[in-house]
Amino acid sequence: MFKRQLVKQLKDRMHEKRQFIQIITGPRQSGKTTAVNQALESGKSPYYYISADDPIASSSEWLGNEWEQARLLQKKTGRETIFAIDEIQKVKQWSSIVKQFWDEDSRKKIPLKVILTGSSSLLIHKGLTESLQGRFEILYSPHWSYSECRSAFGYTLEDFLFFGGYPGASVLKDDENRWARYIGTSIVEPTIANDVLLMEEVRKPALLRSLFNLGAVYSAQELSYTKIMGQLADVGNTVTLAHYLDLLEKANMLCGLHKYSRQKIQERKSSPRLMVFDTSLMTYSQGSSRKMLLGDPVKKGHLVESAVGAYLLARSKEEGFEVFWWRERDDEVDFVLTKNQKLTAIEVKSGRVKKTGGSIEFKKKYPQALLFTVGSANFGLEDFLLGKFDLFG
Repeated sequence: MFKRQLVKQLKDRMHEKRQFIQIITGPRQSGKTTAVNQALESGKSPYYYISADDPIASSSEWLGNEWEQARLLQKKTGRETIFAIDEIQKVKQWSSIVKQFWDEDSRKKIPLKVILTGSSSLLIHKGLTESLQGRFEILYSPHWSYSECRSAFGYTLEDFLFFGGYPGASVLKDDENRWARYIGTSIVEPTIANDVLLMEEVRKPALLRSLFNLGAVYSAQELSYTKIMGQLADVGNTVTLAHYLDLLEKANMLCGLHKYSRQKIQERKSSPRLMVFDTSLMTYSQGSSRKMLLGDPVKKGHLVESAVGAYLLARSKEEGFEVFWWRERDDEVDFVLTKNQKLTAIEVKSGRVKKTGGSIEFKKKYPQALLFTVGSANFGLEDFLLGKFDLFG
């Protein structure tokens, strides 16, 4: 069975001295539960695994009782024990309960290590900031990369561009209609309905769904809030749109990349360049067949740029850098990466016709920047998505 790098990371953390709660967060259906179970089963420590996925069972009292069961297992074995709780965000007031029991175990020196998983980064983030500051570390479970999909499922580059990185959907790639239904009913709708609408006050849920569909279709393109308002019905104002886009970003679905500028206020005021977190969300929203989408140079170009953008967004969370884009007049750079004092500008040769030379103008303005072009002879698209290039030199 294929094991992601996350499994090794988790095993390494479980072997360390008890000091932090390990929290695994990421998009739905990205393999968080599988990774936890693989790490638990391949380790040598006794473990107690529970899931809060049952809405009837997952109460605060239930969580307290299960924690006591984990303590009893630790006492019985006399060894360090792992307590893993899946989908923790479904337990009401979970963070205060976890804080109470974790602190009790710390005071009593009970060697119970805790792993939490959660699909809703909105509620996970809220719980962490409310109660658990200084007590946790986060491990990210992003969408699967091209390298992982190639190794696990035998994907070609074009397979990955169209079907993206949801492992559960891989078995359906020979039936596009069935694959699209799976993406819609098992990923898109549950994410919006359960990870966004139930966790945050959204006064216009239909607008949020429309914003996702529009943004996914226009992925890798700049779209001002004024233009977005012109395309959508029942729009309140740009503040509402910006808030809904922020919620979609926290749900690992769609974000708006800011335009790079030395002045932070200019970044925040810029029109967003929309970007999906996985190309499957774009191809699903487009509704086009694989043959039509990959056969159209313009559409394929945006798909390639979205694949590069999604790859960079996934790496940015793990490696701690920020992703922007840049344009001044007719000069444009597809992606700008910043990490500490390092600056990298990336252009993507995607097959669609567009003005080139933006990186040269960017270099004139920011001489310290590292430049490279994905899709060129020296930086092939496939090698880039396989992770063969150092982003910061």
